[in-house]
Amino acid sequence: MTVDPFIKAGMRAGHSVKRACELLQVSRAAFYARRAGTLSPRREQDAELTERITAVHARSRGAYGAPRVHAVLQREGRQCGRRRIARLMRQAQLAGRCRRRRMRTTIADPQAPGRPDLVRRDFAPDPTVLNTRWCGDITDIATEEGWLYPATVIDIASRKVVGWATADHLRTSLVADALTAACRNRRPGPGLIFHADRGCQYTSREFAQVAASFGIQLPVGRTGVCWDNALAESFFATLKRELGVGQHQVWTSRAAAHSAIFEFIEGWFNVHRLHSSLGYRSPTEYEAAHVA
Repeated sequence: MTVDPFIKAGMRAGHSVKRACELLQVSRAAFYARRAGTLSPRREQDAELTERITAVHARSRGAYGAPRVHAVLQREGRQCGRRRIARLMRQAQLAGRCRRRRMRTTIADPQAPGRPDLVRRDFAPDPTVLNTRWCGDITDIATEEGWLYPATVIDIASRKVVGWATADHLRTSLVADALTAACRNRRPGPGLIFHADRGCQYTSREFAQVAASFGIQLPVGRTGVCWDNALAESFFATLKRELGVGQHQVWTSRAAAHSAIFEFIEGWFNVHRLHSSLGYRSPTEYEAAHVA
């Protein structure tokens, strides 16, 4: 570090260091430390603490803000204030990742007619009953443009996603589009069961009409019991985990998120991803081995 030019000018003019420091209202200790290129003990501590803060922040995948970084450092036995950590994080341009507000996608319609549960948590794979029992659900994916909502239709017998759709809304047309895509892809016979939760989209009259046009029965699980639709819930957990949703991946647009979901389902999950419940085969491989 260089000596302050004003002090150097004063020294050239014949002033003593003491007088120059008095005129500029700085301590002689600070002058000599700066001339020697050394940091004050406080700045040395800040530099060392910033290095540790950066490591903690990186280990959290950028998720921790000052409160959690402070908690980690306290667990390590480091005594420092939270406001000091916040200041050092600002200086290092580090910030925590705020949790986005979650959207509730399952909203029951109290006026919807009762329907029996014809699946009763029997999600065992069975190649002899393809296209006889399907299940589906809706989830939410955050993007910089706002929420994107994927809806799926899964063949319970093979775990294959046979139809899906995305939209920027939670209207019934979203799940109707997913079911229509599945029926066009698989062309099931009459009597197929489509199992879902008691969300208002699945219990609506509009969705019942779409299902009836394909000869599909519509049982539902019990209200607030996620295990009754466990297979559909498990798929979305896998999708979010393997795409990094909620960890480090945030798409810039809904179109980008849609493309990532397409690649995951059509290019990976259905044709390549091995499932332990299928004897470590992909859904496509499992179906091909059992269907002539």
